[in-house]
Amino acid sequence: MIEVRFTALKANGQALSGTFAEPSFSLAKKKVLKLAEKNQLKIQTLEKKSAYIYKIRRGREKPITGEQRAFSKEEVTSALRKLGYEVLSVNKKYFDFSPKPPQQDIVSYVKISAELLEQKLPYSEILTLLINDIENKTLKETLRQINGELKKGADSETTFLRYQSVFGKFTAYMLGLASKSGNMAEIYKATAKFLERQQEFRKNLRSALITPMVTLFILFLAVLFYVGYIFPETAKLFVKFKIELPPLTAATLNISDFLMNNFMLVTFLIVAPPIILWQFSKTKKGKLFIDRVMLKLPIMGSLIHKTLIEVFCRVFYTLYAGSAESIEPIRIAAEATGNSYFEQQIKNVAIPLMIKKGIGITEAFEVSGVFTETAISRFHSGEETGTIKNTALQLANYYESETVYRLKNIIEMIQVGIAMVIMVVMIGLTLVSAETATISPKSPVM
Repeated sequence: MIEVRFTALKANGQALSGTFAEPSFSLAKKKVLKLAEKNQLKIQTLEKKSAYIYKIRRGREKPITGEQRAFSKEEVTSALRKLGYEVLSVNKKYFDFSPKPPQQDIVSYVKISAELLEQKLPYSEILTLLINDIENKTLKETLRQINGELKKGADSETTFLRYQSVFGKFTAYMLGLASKSGNMAEIYKATAKFLERQQEFRKNLRSALITPMVTLFILFLAVLFYVGYIFPETAKLFVKFKIELPPLTAATLNISDFLMNNFMLVTFLIVAPPIILWQFSKTKKGKLFIDRVMLKLPIMGSLIHKTLIEVFCRVFYTLYAGSAESIEPIRIAAEATGNSYFEQQIKNVAIPLMIKKGIGITEAFEVSGVFTETAISRFHSGEETGTIKNTALQLANYYESETVYRLKNIIEMIQVGIAMVIMVVMIGLTLVSAETATISPKSPVM
């Protein structure tokens, strides 16, 4: 988060100041300008909190260096002198880049916090321990700021949501909600389980889809390079001496000529589709379309669909407190899936039906069209018996077991398939090369 401090003058000349924390400086600046316009303020200064590297010494002791965030160099100097240090130097850190911490570090933080909370350790002490031990600078600084704000009595939910750019929207919401729930350990434990499953799913999805696609793409480029550049250097020697080419060699040379004569068109057809798809996926409509198509993919679509239901049920189980307060847990669980189509169907179809027409959870889920028949059947039984919370947990565990087992089998099948494709391509290139090697000029007729 970027912290910005402003000073302004009211219409009557009264001075005032304030601070904002936003994901970027531009957003913070817009917020300040909007506030100034609304309240007829004249902005005097707008300062961004930055990192400063200092070098200090106490008496004749050895100088020490450190880093401190502040709005100005003077603030750092003044604070250090008040602590009794001789300030040798204070310089602004110009390359103050704080990348988002790895997902594994966030999972470790949540998991360790859950374990320590179960041991009845105060949360303030947990944060202090983790701040001292965590190596990632971004996460360490974020936890330090959160700890400071919580000690000042800030609302936990508001505080964590300010740092959703670090934790992610769902994780920030859950951690902020935990302090208010009365059962922090359970929510932290559930959040850790969710993050681990999300991380595992992305890893498996990358193994099942992304890695094979990259492998095939590189193989395709290698074949193009061979056919378009390496092969013609040899084959055209035979053409030059008017030697008749065998069928495979002749066909390959024709393909090579087409590629070289239409180099720009071929390059465009290779490069443009991934770039267009990537840009399209960044739009709201594009993400919605791609997320919907993902659920309809052969073989993998079913697994992705069931994994989304598992995530939904696990979050719903954690937050659900009773039928009277079911709307908010359903909304948050839909957001936690990370699939915009699934989320849209729940928010725009299921929830409005529950609010406006008062229909039950099961019927609303069925109308949304994003739940399997098995899930609908189990929710129906849970709703009738009043055990819908436990039913959600049972569904989550069931789909976790099924998807983990099936995904491992699919990954193995895909790996075998990729190996077969590579083998076929290599055999084809070998046959072309072998055929070329057998070409010999005709003996001259005496």
